[in-house]
Parts: sequence; C-alpha cells; structure tokens
Amino acid sequence: MNSIKEPMFKNVLQVAVVVENLDESMKNYWEIYGIGPWKIYTFNKSTVKEMIIRDKYVNYEMKLALCDIGNVQWELIQPLDDKSIYYEFLKKHGHGLHHVAFAVDNYGKTINYFKQKNIGVLQGGLWNGLKYTYLDSEASLSTIAEIYQISKDFEWPQPQAIYP
Repeated sequence: MNSIKEPMFKNVLQVAVVVENLDESMKNYWEIYGIGPWKIYTFNKSTVKEMIIRDKYVNYEMKLALCDIGNVQWELIQPLDDKSIYYEFLKKHGHGLHHVAFAVDNYGKTINYFKQKNIGVLQGGLWNGLKYTYLDSEASLSTIAEIYQISKDFEWPQPQAIYP
C-alpha cells in the first residue's frame, strides 16, 4: 500500500454541526456555553455559484452561522431544502457533528490525490471567491472532510445578521 510522505491536512480550520433549528441552536450555544457571537449567512443559488452534489450541478439551500472558538471556526448549518448532504445527514443521524474543514497546501493536488484513493467529492460550491469542497471521506475517516480553495481577493461578506 502506498503511503503519503507528508500529511495532506495541515491544520483544523472548522468544525461543523448540522442542526434542525439554527436560531435555537445559536441560543443554546450562547446562553449555555458562551459560544458566539454568530455571523449568519444564507447559501443558495443567489449567493453560491457552481453548486454541485456528487459531480452534478444541483441548487441547494441552507442557513448557517459562524463563530470562532480560539483558532477554529465553529459552524452551525440548517438545511432549508431536501437536496443537500446536510439534509441527508439530518434524516439519517439527527443533528450532530457533520464535518471538519482542513487546510491543505494545494487544493488541486489534494483533490487529485483523493480521487486516486477513490475518495470523490460529495458537495461543493463557490461563495464569494471561496471554493468549498466536501470529500466523501466518511467511510475511511469517520467524518466528512472539507477543504477550501480561497482566491487572493477573498473578503468576508457582511453577514445577514449577528446573534446575539
């Protein structure tokens, strides 16, 4: 078996949880654990380009909230339709840990490496110059891995809202 010479994943960037009710979840995180404040965004065909699910163009929609816990971004995701892998996860497992995002040295080489290992792309899209890609890694990694390709001119957009 071929092993890699150095790790593909360089740093943990984000931990993401799929939830049934984003507002209730943010409230619990804030009021019980002091985690927040949360920046809220909606991802849909108006805000995300090149939406794919299992190599096919599919428009899906979700509402998400982001905050930082130390050096790691925490994400809560509520699916708003029945098309995404978040919806699939919620129906199969209920709410819970969905994916971990990792830094990589080279997005293209990482995608090619995992294709050679028969680990394809579950879902992805392009949001304001940030290309996000979920790898079909659950069977071998016990979680879904996400990687990014970020354009040099990427800037965080203004959130729709902030909680609290």
